[in-house]
Amino acid sequence: MGQITLQGVQKSFGPVHIIKGADLDIADGSFVVFVGPSGCGKTTLLRLIAGLEDVTGGAILIDGKNVVDTPPAKRGLSMVFQSYALYPHMSVRGNIGFGLKMAGLAKDEINRKVEAAAATLNLTPYLERKPRELSGGQRQRVAIGRAIVREPKAFLFDEPLSNLDAALRVQMRIEVTRLQKQLGTTAIYVTHDQVEAMTMADKIVVLNGGKIEQYGSPLQLYERPANLFVAGFIGSPKMNFVTGESAAQKGAATIGVRPEHLKIERDGGGGWQGTIAVAEHLGSDTFLYVDAGPLGMLTARYIGELSLHAGDRVSLVPDPARIHRFDQSGNALRN
Repeated sequence: MGQITLQGVQKSFGPVHIIKGADLDIADGSFVVFVGPSGCGKTTLLRLIAGLEDVTGGAILIDGKNVVDTPPAKRGLSMVFQSYALYPHMSVRGNIGFGLKMAGLAKDEINRKVEAAAATLNLTPYLERKPRELSGGQRQRVAIGRAIVREPKAFLFDEPLSNLDAALRVQMRIEVTRLQKQLGTTAIYVTHDQVEAMTMADKIVVLNGGKIEQYGSPLQLYERPANLFVAGFIGSPKMNFVTGESAAQKGAATIGVRPEHLKIERDGGGGWQGTIAVAEHLGSDTFLYVDAGPLGMLTARYIGELSLHAGDRVSLVPDPARIHRFDQSGNALRN
């Protein structure tokens, strides 16, 4: 079992309040991603769950038991850090099994668990190699294997892919997601990359300034953001925001439209008029950055190739069914 519940969790360092009362229910077997900008408190919240930081207030329940006074080693959790933290003098086998050895397990039992984890992670051919003989992705799999063999109630991942190059990050993202589904173990994953969050998570926690702004599935956050912050953070490229008369006509202080929900027409059509400042032709997509005068710079996405270039005049027509409305305080207005 790996159900984790946060009840009014707070963390302060002296007079500085980092976590400002977090309430959260993480279901057993789910993959939950903490996402937000640098300094929002996502890693601190993960460390509180792990027991690496003491809570200032509130309760952390694992399978119904409050563990705020339980040391990290007794919480039944395994953590994978941004740095691999492998022992360079040990083989892959030694690194994966080190925690089990320290726990006093029999050598045969350690070997059985290590070899099972290695098979799951496609590391069997590398068990006798040293970390220096491995690629970055293989080293990260060793770090994950070290967590797996403990058979924890939950995995805690602290930006584990941030040291990898872009192509390897995509590959490892798929591998981590597949592995979590295969094992069925609860996972909490911290990242600043909202694309990682959208593609890996069952549910996403969006943090900002030590507060949970919204908690829901990736599509819930994409389609029904709770406020301007979530609307601007989730989605790539980010949502366009328009104020003034165009928003007032919709009964809002601000309206938001995602780049993929703007229809691109040649100059002379309806909608918002502007001049293309930059056109990015990626083959699969075309991104236009349009100077729309008083509306500011707007981003439009076209699926496929579009023969428009910098300096061309265009009209951007928002899909009326996909316009998001926000009040003066930045909260979403629902129809």
